[in-house]
Amino acid sequence: MHANLTWDKSDIDRATVVDEIMMERRAKRGFLNTPIPTETVNEILNAARFAPSSSNTQPWRCYVLTGGARDRITSKAVEIFRAGPEKLAPEYPFFPQPLHDPFIGRFNQFRGQLGDAVGVPRSDKYGRLKDVERQFRFFEAPVGMIFTMDRKLEWASFICYGCFLQSLMLAAKARGLDTCAQQIWSLQHQLLREELGFPDTDMVIAGMSLGWADNALAENNMVNQKLAIEDFVEFVS
Repeated sequence: MHANLTWDKSDIDRATVVDEIMMERRAKRGFLNTPIPTETVNEILNAARFAPSSSNTQPWRCYVLTGGARDRITSKAVEIFRAGPEKLAPEYPFFPQPLHDPFIGRFNQFRGQLGDAVGVPRSDKYGRLKDVERQFRFFEAPVGMIFTMDRKLEWASFICYGCFLQSLMLAAKARGLDTCAQQIWSLQHQLLREELGFPDTDMVIAGMSLGWADNALAENNMVNQKLAIEDFVEFVS
């Protein structure tokens, strides 16, 4: 039996909706304190669990933080950060040192744009530290998520994890919610291990803020420059 190679209106409508959700998704860095029903969080995670993974290994594990647990962990994370940010090291490198062209150019453009939006120039070291503290508060989102992975897995599992996180963010956006994926939570792996009770054999991959974005904030209205297709695609036939 051959697959139907023609598109009808329902196919086109569905593709349009999916494309719009992907293009509308943005990292948000400030949230309203409106609670999210637990059923909605469950729906989002239930959809994301169908993300692809290498040979169906499904390397993800998620801790959902709300209420008192969220408040306790964010308060401790800020306290630890204030006591000595230079003492915190991630469980895996975020970027090579030094970051090279063309990536350093994109990085600097984004950081400058974000600094202007929040009113903190890169020369303002104290202001930048205070801005980092907002990350350790999940940008005031009512739900924070922490993602871990067995550290014996190889780099290929990071590809799988990226698929899972993107699936989660799109499922959230489809429900009118916003997110911000946060590698920076890997800096707090010791605190998170103590608070959440996961073993040393697991590493912290990232955190994520989940909620309704406060779109009155300038940083939530940034327009990031994306590469054109011809800048990264080559058709070979």
